[in-house]
Amino acid sequence: MQKPSTYAGGCHCGAVRFQVKVARHEAVDCNCSICRKKGFLHLIVPPEDFTLLAGSEELTTYTFNTSTAKHLFCRTCGIHAFYRPRSHPNDFDVNVRCLDGDVLAKFQITPFNGSQWEENIDQLHSELNSDTNIFGR
Repeated sequence: MQKPSTYAGGCHCGAVRFQVKVARHEAVDCNCSICRKKGFLHLIVPPEDFTLLAGSEELTTYTFNTSTAKHLFCRTCGIHAFYRPRSHPNDFDVNVRCLDGDVLAKFQITPFNGSQWEENIDQLHSELNSDTNIFGR
């Protein structure tokens, strides 16, 4: 098993900054309506592996549908760097595209058919309990 890597990241204007510890460089590309429009690449991490360094006062929340997911974005530049996902509401979901530097190539990206979320969510949950977890744990 590889040693975890730590990355910094944030929004476009720099008002929101965070740090995340990544155990496995695996992320999900969801095709649901909001993820497709945001270009979000999902890296779900437990709270102990995520630290908000700056900008809590700059975050605004958007919810829809079940209002379980808390879509956080910077009120200045509008970037969605991380949020609390419906699939894992106690964890943080970091947008790999918002990590500093050229790190995207380090991640294995797995597609997820979120446009039919209800029919496919069990796929994500079963992955959390397998040895080939696609959510960085």
